[in-house]
Amino acid sequence: MRSAPRRLALAVNNPVGPLRAALLGVGLLAGLPGCGGLYYAATVTAASNRVEQARTLGAETLAPYEYYYAREHLEQAQFEAAEASYSDAAHYAETAEDYAIKAVEISRIARRNASPK
Repeated sequence: MRSAPRRLALAVNNPVGPLRAALLGVGLLAGLPGCGGLYYAATVTAASNRVEQARTLGAETLAPYEYYYAREHLEQAQFEAAEASYSDAAHYAETAEDYAIKAVEISRIARRNASPK
């Protein structure tokens, strides 16, 4: 086994080493724009699940403002993503999830208050 200084000297003097490092750097930089899409995908999935949960709880009638506000923001998020504006899309998806959570809470409270005691 070679010593650490010997391996370092070989890596620095090896023409494949710098080329490999350059290719790795280019690969990492090329992958950065994809990060926005990944974050958007995670936020839109969470928002979509919350909007669906609100719908199943009857938020269309129990919390209409919050429900429709969430649904419209979810649709706008999908539109922005189609335009490759992932930062804006993620922002709309986050807002959609926030309002869907509110719609779920309001719907649960309304259902609890409406149930016979």
